[in-house]
Amino acid sequence: MRAPLLPSYVVAAFRRTVGKSFERVLVAAAIVGLLVTPPGLSANQTDTNWFGVWKLNLARSTYSPGPPPFRRATRRIERSGDVIKITDDQVRTRGGVTHLEWTGKFDGLDYPVQGVELVLTNAYRPVDDHTYELVQKIDGEIVATARLLISADARTITTVNASRTASATTIYEKVAN
Repeated sequence: MRAPLLPSYVVAAFRRTVGKSFERVLVAAAIVGLLVTPPGLSANQTDTNWFGVWKLNLARSTYSPGPPPFRRATRRIERSGDVIKITDDQVRTRGGVTHLEWTGKFDGLDYPVQGVELVLTNAYRPVDDHTYELVQKIDGEIVATARLLISADARTITTVNASRTASATTIYEKVAN
């Protein structure tokens, strides 16, 4: 188990101070920002259809409760040696920018997400050739699960996810390889 970035009493005070609305935005950022990561064994064994630049299609995505947590979001998925690197840039509804980075292998282990003040991790497992499952944790506690599906033409990734406070179906469309 990795040591937390902040002591638990600091995290608890932070959560009390900013309230559940921040936790919802944080989880939404993590879900929207990272759910198109393709699980597999290593970067060299991952289907290359997942690699490229993806743009969130807000008109085709749904959020409950609404409205969407972002005005726009883009994601770059690329090889970095024998691991995958995902970089997300998101613009929130009031103009704030979120930059998230995730680097890891798809071996079912938790790997950290950089760009948030809490200990956020992702663990992936394949379901079939086009579908994957994701478990996200904050401070070791499961906060969200998701199912990812890449379309047959490899131009769209649909993610259906749920957390304690929200659910969403997000649609990302490939804009560049």
